[in-house]
Amino acid sequence: GLDVAFVRNVTDIDDKILTKSAEHGRPWWEWAATHERAFTRAYDLLGVTPPSIEPRATGHIPEMIAYIQRIIDNGLAYATEDGSVYCRTAKVPQYGFLSHQKLDELDQGEDAAPGKEDPRDFAMWKAAKPGEPGWDTPWGYGRPGWHIECSAMSRKYLGEAFDIHAGGMDLQFPHHENEAAQAHAAGDDFATLWLHNGWVTMSGEKMSKSLGNVLSVPNVLTLVRPIELRYYLGSAHYRSMLEYSEDALQEAAAGFRRIEKFLGRAVELAGEVPVTEWLPAFEECLDNDLAVPQALAVIHEAVRDGNKALDAGNRDEVVRLAGEVRAMMGVLGVDPLSETWAGADSRGRGQGIGAAEGSDDALAALDVLVTAELEQRAEAKASKDYATADAVRDRLKAAGISVVDSAAGATWSLG
Repeated sequence: GLDVAFVRNVTDIDDKILTKSAEHGRPWWEWAATHERAFTRAYDLLGVTPPSIEPRATGHIPEMIAYIQRIIDNGLAYATEDGSVYCRTAKVPQYGFLSHQKLDELDQGEDAAPGKEDPRDFAMWKAAKPGEPGWDTPWGYGRPGWHIECSAMSRKYLGEAFDIHAGGMDLQFPHHENEAAQAHAAGDDFATLWLHNGWVTMSGEKMSKSLGNVLSVPNVLTLVRPIELRYYLGSAHYRSMLEYSEDALQEAAAGFRRIEKFLGRAVELAGEVPVTEWLPAFEECLDNDLAVPQALAVIHEAVRDGNKALDAGNRDEVVRLAGEVRAMMGVLGVDPLSETWAGADSRGRGQGIGAAEGSDDALAALDVLVTAELEQRAEAKASKDYATADAVRDRLKAAGISVVDSAAGATWSLG
């Protein structure tokens, strides 16, 4: 029932972007935009709700300059002769509270620079090197440091204090610690809660482009449907590592299909299954530091009870349990009967694997054939020719194709 403002900011200028774009002979802004589009496309394929706003760093240079000036005025930052600006780390209240860094052992991972008062100080603004992009400031021509981008954009869209700051566990230091330091140096409270998520790993290593062990979302969608991939990625606790393997992916997809099959059978029995309320045990799990694995166990227990009710022909019990399962799956964004996954675009993003981006020609051809069969079945049902409709369903089942009916129409999946 809360009205959530979710800001997901984009770093479109930093050291890595300048280095990589130069290595590939491409403009820095084009390099950043290309990867931003790929990121957004992957989230769209997985049915992830867009943020309230997605600001870019380069669109907020005036806010960064003003924020830095506040910190300078508070005596907690200083400019050097070359036009760089550094934060006086040792003088910032609460520095180290997030990552538990000790000041006498602190290493920001930054190169030594002329005019830097203390090696523990970190850059908020960097003087532009020859050939680099930059902006005019009161201190000289340069570009923002990584940390100031996030502090300034958070302040603009969420105010001096906000509820939750999220991000990968690798960002805890120096990025998040320095974000908070800048905010405190400016006189803001910043975030109340911090959530640091684990990684998807392969052979114990974090997936990263630099290691060359990245599996792109479109490529993985040649193996499973988008809703199944989302279910798999969300099945681990957010602070845990998720070690990727194709076996684990397929096992999770099979688990999802058991839930989906129950809901499909419930629709066949009742004609319609409205979303009701989630179970108290499910809510308790999510209230306990978002314990999704335990929450999924609650869902699967409800599905087992639902299948027993189906076998007993207890329609009212089936509808009740299916409505609760839909409510719980909806919280996790993987209700197969929701408009997101069972709508007109379901074959591209949800139920039909065939047309998913990255799938091969054989699966795309299969999608055409199955769709034709489903259209014939829909016409038969509309004409009350249930014998023909059942025959179509039986043919598909014999071919290893599962069909789920919903108010939005029939959708299919392999297995």
